Amino acid sequence: MQKIEEMYVEYSKQVYKYLFCLTHNEHLAEELTQETFYIALKKTHSFRGECKLYVWLCQIAKHLYYKELKKHKRLETIPLQEMQNRQVAREDGMENNCISQLDMYQKMERLEEKEREVMYLRIMADLSFKQIGELLNISENLARVTFYRAKLKIKEDEENEKK
Repeated sequence: MQKIEEMYVEYSKQVYKYLFCLTHNEHLAEELTQETFYIALKKTHSFRGECKLYVWLCQIAKHLYYKELKKHKRLETIPLQEMQNRQVAREDGMENNCISQLDMYQKMERLEEKEREVMYLRIMADLSFKQIGELLNISENLARVTFYRAKLKIKEDEENEKK
């Protein structure tokens, strides 16, 4: 088993990206990332090696996120309007990029939950299909197919908007 410092250096960015995909909130994702590693430190003895360490950490993170949701009894994501305000407030040079990202977020929100989750994990958390499969307890191939189908739906939406 790695030392907690090594685990943090190796996996903290990935765990943060995963949590940001769930929360859409930088501060909450950061807070939950820290708490994830605190729990991992306390429970290192319970890691049996049945899955990869990264998957175990993300499972802890996911449970903490759900615990946070129950605590507040509502989804703690940034409302779309607030996200738009944040995106527009960025530097002028990034304005077009932000608008296209916003458009992509809006289209992804229209997808079914599993498709949206796979898209977020692939695009925002930059995970491989194998990692997504491990995390969601599905095969690598199913993660790949789900991503492909979601991409097709988004393209269809774009074509329908152009008409």
